[in-house]
Amino acid sequence: MDRKRRIFDIIQIGSGDDRASRAFDMGLVVCVILNITMMFLDTFEELSAFFPFFKIVEVITMLLFTVEYILRIWTSDYLFPTESRGKAALHFICSFDGVVDLLTILPFLYFSGFVAFRMLRVVRILHLFRINSRYDSFNVIKSVILEKRTQLASSLFIIFILMLASSLFMYSAEHEAQPEVFRNAFSGIWWSMSTVLTVGYGDIYPVTALGKAMAVVIAFLGVGAVALPTGIISAGFVENYSEMMYSSGPEDIALQTVSIDIDSSWIGKSVHEIDRMYGLMIVIAKRGDATILPSEAYRVKMGDALVVCPHTDELEPGAGTTDIGEKQ
Repeated sequence: MDRKRRIFDIIQIGSGDDRASRAFDMGLVVCVILNITMMFLDTFEELSAFFPFFKIVEVITMLLFTVEYILRIWTSDYLFPTESRGKAALHFICSFDGVVDLLTILPFLYFSGFVAFRMLRVVRILHLFRINSRYDSFNVIKSVILEKRTQLASSLFIIFILMLASSLFMYSAEHEAQPEVFRNAFSGIWWSMSTVLTVGYGDIYPVTALGKAMAVVIAFLGVGAVALPTGIISAGFVENYSEMMYSSGPEDIALQTVSIDIDSSWIGKSVHEIDRMYGLMIVIAKRGDATILPSEAYRVKMGDALVVCPHTDELEPGAGTTDIGEKQ
């Protein structure tokens, strides 16, 4: 059981003081990059002499991914400590990380005679999600998108409505002049997409004076519509990095909130283990709608929101109360 626990700690995202786990993370990233690189190089006929070498590297990396996937299933009861072994394994398999892992392994078993299985090889690009989950700098992108998801959804809906409206307008103006190109209301979707998104392929274009005038207006509207999600994401990055810089200042209160996700190495650990390994003290834990004052029996579970601070011998009463309220 101690060996199994150690394997679980290693295959999770490593902390700075766990060299084995950090080495595993770096090795996995190297395998991902090698695997994707081999997939691209395998498409160059000029490198046909190296194809056997590319295949060997591909097979080795895919075997390593398969072993890692099996180990994650085997140790999933530590990832979900409140569930039985079977339910924990099923929970991991159905999770986002589990699905990505499975989809990147399946192409290794493809049959070359079937086009569908050959196309499935492209799914290996999902390996890049592994790199994203192992570096906090990449996780900033995910946090910004999640925080601004409502605004992004609204802006994408506006773009969708604009595309439909521009398709209808262009059909009305161009159908008689170009009946083969603008056959129905939906035939202009391709033109509206390329125009609204400012790509402008030029394979479909208006020829009437009214159609050209409408195309100019739609093109200007497209520039503004595409700028909406860009501005939202840019503002999210500024807010995120400003918050990070503020929280790292020497005058800032040390209390902060930590959200536990599926790759967290804290899952299943007790208060004392986190204090001993990371030098952090859990002040409050929030699980669902319940607020918990952690005791010796408490163990971290995926989905928990923890208010932590660096361990000190004496914590001043009321310190950080305002910050906790803001972060929660």
